[in-house]
Amino acid sequence: MSLDTLFNIANTVALVGWIILALAPLRRQLAIAAARCIAVGLSVTYTVLLVQAVASGGLGGDLTTLSGLTQGFSQPKAVLVGWVHYLAFDLWVGSWAIEDAGKRGVPHWAMLPVLFLTLMAGPVGLLAYLGARAALVRRQPPALTS
Repeated sequence: MSLDTLFNIANTVALVGWIILALAPLRRQLAIAAARCIAVGLSVTYTVLLVQAVASGGLGGDLTTLSGLTQGFSQPKAVLVGWVHYLAFDLWVGSWAIEDAGKRGVPHWAMLPVLFLTLMAGPVGLLAYLGARAALVRRQPPALTS
């Protein structure tokens, strides 16, 4: 299978996971489980691609310097390995945020931009969720003491 085909399949599969998370209020636990299964599948794909790349001579470049990393990521196989890594981790973070939001009472409407930001720029989405959670969590009223 070509690297371009693998890239397209990985993107499509990850997008399905994001759509499932966006629809989470319909069946939250099922949506989280499905998105996590997809993230695990992407993680398996990442592992296979990484092992194949290392077995065939490595990804190239020195990962301890910026110039070495740039050299390594000038190879399409290395870019694909790195991209699938991002897809898997960002989807896992999105599923965690949806799960945590449900537990904390963060309204789902507030999660839609968080999901988009996590998909497009993972750490920005994580920060957006932490901010939304701090601002929107439904606080439990203090217990009355006698």
